[in-house]
Amino acid sequence: MTDRNRITIAVLGLGGQGGGVLADWIVQLGERNGHVAQGTSVPGVAQRTGATIYYIEMIADVGGPRPVLALTPVPGDVDVVVASELMEAGRAILRGFVSKRTQLIGSTHRVYAISEKSAMGDGRASGERIVAAAHDRARRFIGFDMDAVAERTGSVISSVMFGALAGSGALPFARSAFEDAIRAGGKAIEANLRGFAAGFDAAQGVAEPAPALPDLPAPTSATGRILAERITAALPPEAHRFALEGVKRLMDYQDAAYAEHYLDRLERLDGTPEVLAEAARHLALWMSYEDTIRVADLKVRATRFARVRSEVKAKEDQIVNMTEYMHPRLEEICETLPAPLGRRILASEGWSRRLHPFFTKGRHVETTSLRWFLMLSVLAGWRRWRRGTLRYQLEQARIEDWLALVRAAEPEAALELVKCQRLIKGYGDTFARGLGNYERIVARWRAGGVDAAGLRALREAALADEDGVALGLALAG
Repeated sequence: MTDRNRITIAVLGLGGQGGGVLADWIVQLGERNGHVAQGTSVPGVAQRTGATIYYIEMIADVGGPRPVLALTPVPGDVDVVVASELMEAGRAILRGFVSKRTQLIGSTHRVYAISEKSAMGDGRASGERIVAAAHDRARRFIGFDMDAVAERTGSVISSVMFGALAGSGALPFARSAFEDAIRAGGKAIEANLRGFAAGFDAAQGVAEPAPALPDLPAPTSATGRILAERITAALPPEAHRFALEGVKRLMDYQDAAYAEHYLDRLERLDGTPEVLAEAARHLALWMSYEDTIRVADLKVRATRFARVRSEVKAKEDQIVNMTEYMHPRLEEICETLPAPLGRRILASEGWSRRLHPFFTKGRHVETTSLRWFLMLSVLAGWRRWRRGTLRYQLEQARIEDWLALVRAAEPEAALELVKCQRLIKGYGDTFARGLGNYERIVARWRAGGVDAAGLRALREAALADEDGVALGLALAG
């Protein structure tokens, strides 16, 4: 509980998380319990590039002139900070809102920033450093996965945060006063009270049972069960989860025969359990490379349209239009053609010169229009002829070369070679850059003079920047 009459609270919330509702509850809580309260907000940029800061200030109403309350939080003068996501708790610390007078209440889950998603490798910021800073800088830090609690209770994260605020004891109000504020809001009362109760218990240290490890994916077809039995019999336990997911992915990507080919390749590796586990993961990713057929298939799936409607909270009677930005290169178009024809066009300077201008600019494609939906659906249907395309032949040759390198290497180096597949991802320019970096590293490995540690260093250098500057310096060193 604060040691002064004036109470200052900052709430940092992402778009769509109900930060405004939470701020309203807190203001109503103060006003209904003998305080003059005021709430303001400073909006951030859309979604994950910035949060909205809601600021609530309240003071006990002792009569007389209405006190003048501040409009924004002042660094070093905030009693309570509530953050809806771990990185927002970190931003509150950086902004100086968190001090030794502050109770910091934050969700430990992550909603990744654009810069984290677009990194060449694992661009995630360190959550451990933020948690450590929260404990060090704040008077008290209460942190748990509020998003998971909201999902488990069928509520929203704002109600869980409100419960955590009540359970923290940071405000001089009884639990029933918080619950009355929710009821006064009049919306989704039962669900909000469930979330509130779970948040209150978590802040009070009531332990939940440890989450069980997810079950291994269960086959849903006779072919899937046969392949699952093969995985259990032929591969070490460490590789089972990735191999089952790999089979599931490749049956969806192509067919059962392609999934069997995946298992054939894994069994021929005959490596250590650690190498086979990593290979099961990375081989499945490489074999499900993103060609134009795959991209078209993913764009027109009913599950994708349903997910987008859910994300934008569209009602059943509302129409949602989806516009994609696509920029296929000439190389990708030719690689979708039958291999002989694709090779002939790419090898012909004249044909390449004539066709290249048609693929220099991106296109805005409205996948919810009949025209583009049918065109992409037809392209997705080319999956049955994928094995005859130029891209298929190129990727299978690259995969076999990679697996040969892994088989010939010592276990430690084999593991690092397997992990080099991380460089190969996406499509278009992203794929070309990653493949180029991979080939530069493999060329150095073939030339000799590089051990497992050197391979690891080169891979991390390649993931450090998009332009390959760090990799170039590492190769020159």
